[in-house]
Amino acid sequence: MSPAPYLALVLGVAIVCQLTAYRLRVPSILLLLVVGFGLGQFVSPETVLGRDLLFAGVNLAVGVILFEGSLSLRFRDLRGLSTAVLRLCSVTVLLAWALTTVAAIVAGVEWQLALLIGALLVVTGPTVIAPIIRQLRPTRRVSSMLRWEGIVVDPIGAILAVLVFQAIIVGGPDGALATAALTLGRTVVISTVLALLFGVLLEVAMRRHLIPDFLEGVTFLAAAVGSLVLSNELQSESGLLTVTMLGIYLANRPGLRLEHVREFKEHLQVLIVGALFVLLAGRVSPAEVVAIAPTAAVFVLLLILVVRPASVALGLLGTQATRQERTLLAFMAPRGIVAAAVTSIFALEIEHAADEARSLAALGGEDAQESLALEATAERLEQLVVASADLVPLVFVTIVVTVAVYGLGVGRLAERLGLATTTPNGVLFAGAPLWARQAAGVLTELKVPTLLVSLAPAEVAQARMAGLRVERTHILSEYAVEDMELAGLGSLVAATHDDDTNSTAAREFGHALGQSNTYQLRRQGESLPRRSRPRDRTSGGSGGTLSEAKAKQQTASKLTAQVAFSPPMSAPELDTATREGMQVRKTRLTSQHTLDDFREREPEAVLMFVVQDGVATVVTPRSNLPQEGATLVALVHAR
Repeated sequence: MSPAPYLALVLGVAIVCQLTAYRLRVPSILLLLVVGFGLGQFVSPETVLGRDLLFAGVNLAVGVILFEGSLSLRFRDLRGLSTAVLRLCSVTVLLAWALTTVAAIVAGVEWQLALLIGALLVVTGPTVIAPIIRQLRPTRRVSSMLRWEGIVVDPIGAILAVLVFQAIIVGGPDGALATAALTLGRTVVISTVLALLFGVLLEVAMRRHLIPDFLEGVTFLAAAVGSLVLSNELQSESGLLTVTMLGIYLANRPGLRLEHVREFKEHLQVLIVGALFVLLAGRVSPAEVVAIAPTAAVFVLLLILVVRPASVALGLLGTQATRQERTLLAFMAPRGIVAAAVTSIFALEIEHAADEARSLAALGGEDAQESLALEATAERLEQLVVASADLVPLVFVTIVVTVAVYGLGVGRLAERLGLATTTPNGVLFAGAPLWARQAAGVLTELKVPTLLVSLAPAEVAQARMAGLRVERTHILSEYAVEDMELAGLGSLVAATHDDDTNSTAAREFGHALGQSNTYQLRRQGESLPRRSRPRDRTSGGSGGTLSEAKAKQQTASKLTAQVAFSPPMSAPELDTATREGMQVRKTRLTSQHTLDDFREREPEAVLMFVVQDGVATVVTPRSNLPQEGATLVALVHAR
């Protein structure tokens, strides 16, 4: 197969896997690895693309992923968590390295390779953490700790692996320590200088508006790739640290608007992650997996039951992390694309080092003693090449098992700990008028989480007196958009008296909740929802399009959200209805009292929510409502 059809196939498979995983609510990486493994038995990526091109692309792609992830790391998210995150990225890493090394030796891995595997597997990574967080939607504290650990530890693990690798190649404690210290110093200096250089240049260009909006994404992508390659040229494997530092620098510059860049990178990251996992999984054969299975079983079992819990417990001892948070973190360490990519690269580097050692040994040294030393080095590295044949399949099995165990099991654990929910079904109300407070009270009785957001002191005070969860802030404030706790919430009803605020809030929170789960009240002055209004036909030869007058008056559909409730009502109309005595009530729909019976008894009712199996769904004019077996929440005339 030629490269173009193969790459098209990989991208298609990657997207189908991610769509399927979303529907099945399972970790997408799990499907990508399994399908990629199967595809690789028919078409090998190295055969089609070549080893050098494959690993060059993987290196660039991993750098882009880390850069995208680091753009979301803001220091303000560390309020109350700075010590915990610092420990996760330092003490916990060193403990995990030491314990993973011991686990590998116990499983039967040669000690030098065990040191390398320990360094490679201290990482988790945004490619596995981000999808789980997106599906799980934990508290902001847990989310911040997981994201910081996943993104920051990735380059640390890569650098640690470089140090171990060079120490293995050099051999001998004296030369190894000196080489490791020099490499670490060069890596930190080069990464810091390049990150600041590229960061300042991009910041100046953005603040002076030298980059047009439509070029911001590609400009930042080019800068990230350029800094990665330049850093790697100056010091091997330092590029990942460079792009991570670059992203953190840009993310924390005050007043620097990076919305276009983040959106571009998020979409690109989803595509890259899917393709990378399919490609790298295709390099592993069934025979290799079978051969390594006994060793992998012991090794992964020790990782899950001993290494991660022990390293987290000791590393976070005495920090601000609560017992529940430490428990969740102790059972949340899936390995991702960085472990797979860097392992493949180092397995290749060991082969190159052995080839060079054989060439030097064949040439001989200046004297007999030097020749013997060269021959000994060549023999030692050849033995490492043989032992490292199991390196890639061992890490592959580790990734599959840890993603399966943590991705499928962490949801229930997080729910039991009260830190997340796998089925966020709560309702966020933008605004807290009387009818919204009544609706929130009814939903709370039905075990549906709610949150009211309002700046009006009277509304906030009355909501608190009613025992409702409420935030006193504007729905479009920086706190609400960036920092407000959304754990357990699945939909938004924008219910302020400002229609433009409602539309903007629905679009903004659509990033976190999904556009299909954001709603707003009917805009004032519109008799029907925008999408359900019959089209006005013009007479003459205009071809049946909306009249020019209507087109000029109506709000563009892309600037509005779904219209809530049936029949849809504006904010003033709902306020008038409650002033006239209508109240939000719940009604259980049964075979003796169906939806049709309810409509007949309450012809003027405003249907708001349907609660079925503990999940609240916002009613719209297009909703297909069940006749029975659900609870209807509606605004009805009080009796």
